[in-house]
Amino acid sequence: MVKFKLFPFFLLLLSVACTPKAEWVSSTQDDSWVKEQPITVNASADQYDVQIDTTQKLQSIEGFGACFNELGWVALNRLMPAARDSVFTELFSPGVGANFNVCRMPVGANDFSRDWYSYNETEGDFEMNNFSIDNDKETLIPFIHEALKNNPNLKIWASPWSPPAWMKWNKHYACRVPWEEEELDEKFHNNLPPDRQGAEGTNMFIQEDAYFKAYTLYFSRFIEAYKNEDITISAIMPQNEFNSCQIFPSCTWTAGGLAKFIGDYLGPAMEKQHVETMFGTMERPTVAMVDTILNDPKAGKYIKCVGFQWGGKEAIPGVNEKYPELNLYQTEQECGDGKNDWDYCLYAWSLMKHYFNNGVNAYMYWNMALDEGGYSRWGWQQNSLVTVDTLTNTYRYNYEYYLMKHVSHFVKPGAHLLKTNGEFNDLLAFQNPDMSIVLIIYSDVVNQLNINIGSKSISPKLDAGSFNTFVIRE
Repeated sequence: MVKFKLFPFFLLLLSVACTPKAEWVSSTQDDSWVKEQPITVNASADQYDVQIDTTQKLQSIEGFGACFNELGWVALNRLMPAARDSVFTELFSPGVGANFNVCRMPVGANDFSRDWYSYNETEGDFEMNNFSIDNDKETLIPFIHEALKNNPNLKIWASPWSPPAWMKWNKHYACRVPWEEEELDEKFHNNLPPDRQGAEGTNMFIQEDAYFKAYTLYFSRFIEAYKNEDITISAIMPQNEFNSCQIFPSCTWTAGGLAKFIGDYLGPAMEKQHVETMFGTMERPTVAMVDTILNDPKAGKYIKCVGFQWGGKEAIPGVNEKYPELNLYQTEQECGDGKNDWDYCLYAWSLMKHYFNNGVNAYMYWNMALDEGGYSRWGWQQNSLVTVDTLTNTYRYNYEYYLMKHVSHFVKPGAHLLKTNGEFNDLLAFQNPDMSIVLIIYSDVVNQLNINIGSKSISPKLDAGSFNTFVIRE
C-alpha cells in the first residue's frame, strides 16, 4: 500500500525534474553578468509579444572579435602576469568568456599605435631590402601570441592605415593638419605642412606601376614575416577607411584606384599566397563604391568579403540586398569617447542590431584594452573592452564588454540569425549548429514578455534597463 501511495509523488518529482529549462544571464548598469535561475520552457502560446521563426534561417555567423592595437598591449602589459593571463583567458579561451575567434590587426601604425611607423621608410626601396617588422616584435606579435595561446584557431585579418610615407605624393603618414576646433595639445600634432594636405575622393597613393608593385611586395613580405613568427594572416584589406582624411595614419583612395591595385597587383599576389583579399573598410553610405570593385572584371573576382564601419552602416542594407552571397564584416564598432558609460553601451546595442539585421557574418569591437582615459597618440579618447588603471595597475571590464559577451559567449561559429516577428523587437535571435536557440534581449522597462520559439515558449519578467540572454536547448 505504501508503494502505491508514494508512486504519484515520484511521478510528480520526475515530471518536475524533466521540465525543460532555459539558461538565463542578465546585466544591468549596476550588476553585470548575473546568472539568473533557469526559466521554464513551455509549449508555444496562442498570445505572444514576439515570435522566433526557427524555420527561417538568415545569414550564418562566422564569429566575434576586436583589434590588436599597440596601445592595447601597452595597457595590458602593465598588469601582473597572472592578471594579464586572466584577461586573455576571458577574451579568447573557447567556452570561458567572450570566445573571440576572428580579429583584426593593423599593417604598420594605426591611430592607436605608440607613434607613426611603417615596415619600410627607406625612400625608393622598391625591392623591400629594408623591410622589417622589428617594431611589432615589441607589441603586436606578443599581443597576438598571448591570444593564440588561448585560441590556436583564431582567425586574423589585417589592413593598413597608411602605406610607407614615400609611397604617397605628400610624403607623410597623415592626410591633414588638425582643425582649429580640435584644440589639440602640441604633443598630439603631426607636423604635416598645410600645403601637403590630401582630400577625400583623391588618390594619395602614387598611381604608378613601380609603386603598385612595391606595395604588393610590402604586403607579401608582411605575410611571410608574420608566418615566420607562427602567425597566419588569413586575409588582407588594402586600406582602412579609404575616404577618410585624418590627422593620424591615413591614406585616401578612390574606389577606382583600389580596383586597379586589387585587380592588377594585390589580388593575384595574395591568391598565390593563399590569402583572401577583402574590400573596405567602407565608412561612407555609398553602395556605388562597392559596385566599382565588385563589378570590375579584374578586381571583382578576388573579393568575397566587404568590411563596413561608422558611416558605412548606411550602405550595408543596400549591399546586402544587391549581393546576398557576399560575406559582410562589421569591422570596427564606433568607439566612443573614453568614458565607457552605460549610454554608449546602449548605443552599441543599437549598432549591433542594425548590423546583424542587415546581414553581417562577423562583428568586431575596436580597442580590446586601453589605459584609463583611452587616449590615442593623436589625442582621441576612445572606449575599450578593458580599462587599465595606471596608478594601481589593476583592470576592469567595461559595460560594452559584457554586451559583447552576452552575444559572443553563446552564439557559436556556424550559427544562423533567425527571423523574428511581433510587437516587441528589441532583440536578436540565433540558432547554433547544435540547434540550441540564443535570444539576446534588452528591456528598458520592467517587462513581462511572452516569447514563442518555434513550438516552445518562455515568459520571463525582465528588469528595467537590462540585457538578457536566454539559451533554449533541444
